[in-house]
Amino acid sequence: MSQRLTYRRRHAYNSPGNKQKIVKTPGGRLVYQNRTKVSAGVKCGDCHIVLPGIPHLRPTNYGRISKRQKTVNRAYGGSRCGRCIKERVLRAFLVEEQKLVKQLLRKSAAATAAAAAAAELAAKDQKTAAKKAEKKGSKKPDAKKADAPKVDAK
Repeated sequence: MSQRLTYRRRHAYNSPGNKQKIVKTPGGRLVYQNRTKVSAGVKCGDCHIVLPGIPHLRPTNYGRISKRQKTVNRAYGGSRCGRCIKERVLRAFLVEEQKLVKQLLRKSAAATAAAAAAAELAAKDQKTAAKKAEKKGSKKPDAKKADAPKVDAK
């Protein structure tokens, strides 16, 4: 017949936080040993995968280990995975490139608008000059006055 075992703590229910392990002592008795819950580990804040290189501990135990064990030597190390950081850097670069392209397009659009305005102004000046020249050309002296012989009245 097996030995009866009792919980060593006052928590009497078989819940996930009250798991036990049966261990044989050097004296030959069987006793319960309390087990701690297994941690799921730190996850990436963006894609929610478990971060490699960081131990799976209970939250209180993270306070007992050094900073170098809780992080990875990288920007956002210990908070984001490498793939998400790569995407962030690439997205930031592309956003900056897009800003530069927009700025260049605005400058070129302004330059073409200015060139078009200058060309339009030059065309307008040519038209007015042509009209002035046409008006001057139509004011010829009267042919009757020029052809008529001068008569001396004596």
